[in-house]
Amino acid sequence: MKFLAALGSHRERIITGLSLLAVVLIIGFIDSFFLMWVVLGAVYLLAFKEALVLFEIKNNSLILYALGIWVVAAFYPYGDDLFVLAGVTYASAIAFDKELKWKNFLPFIYPTAGMLFIFTMYQEYGMLSMFWLLAIVAMTDVGAYAVGKSIGKTPFSETSPNKTMEGVVGGILVATIAGMFIGLSVVDLADSFVISCLVSISAIFGDLFESSLKRSAGVKDSGNILPGHGGMLDRIDGYLFGAIVMLVLLRGLV
Repeated sequence: MKFLAALGSHRERIITGLSLLAVVLIIGFIDSFFLMWVVLGAVYLLAFKEALVLFEIKNNSLILYALGIWVVAAFYPYGDDLFVLAGVTYASAIAFDKELKWKNFLPFIYPTAGMLFIFTMYQEYGMLSMFWLLAIVAMTDVGAYAVGKSIGKTPFSETSPNKTMEGVVGGILVATIAGMFIGLSVVDLADSFVISCLVSISAIFGDLFESSLKRSAGVKDSGNILPGHGGMLDRIDGYLFGAIVMLVLLRGLV
């Protein structure tokens, strides 16, 4: 009953979520490299701008460098390596100019790394891997919310007071079981189980990491672009960690 009552009080969030799901399904059905690059690029730049606020960086010109990285990612076959190259470049720049600060590089790690891994995973493993990632992270959220609202009592972390241990465990179990069957279209059963479980766990901590950034910045949401959900980072935080873990495991196990 608690769960059903909570659903009724989150009408705006549900409508936005269903609308986003419809857009994702349409993009997935079209399955166009250029369209995927454009859409993920738009998501990335919006998330990057929000990250500047969370990291308390007052230098909007950095968005131009983020755009440059994404343009290169369209042509360079190993997009997930680009943030490493960006790190080497920035380290060299800091060695040359002591006025530069390492803090300005933080948005080029988060959310840049996660977005590059998402795009690279699409390039290497196709749309099925994207739907698999989507299902795991989404079911982690849904399972954690449903179980947490129904029977959750034990606090999980001070960083995110609303999360309960029961909800987290429930979310991981639901996502692992659902993801295990969806992943069979990409890998075998054992690998699918391991990947689904570890990606679900990483999604939990992706959400927790963004919560820690918001707490440090003293804000409730990373933005307000998505009604009922907050900002872009609020919506993709689990995917940014989950995609990195999934791509690494796919390369290592498959």
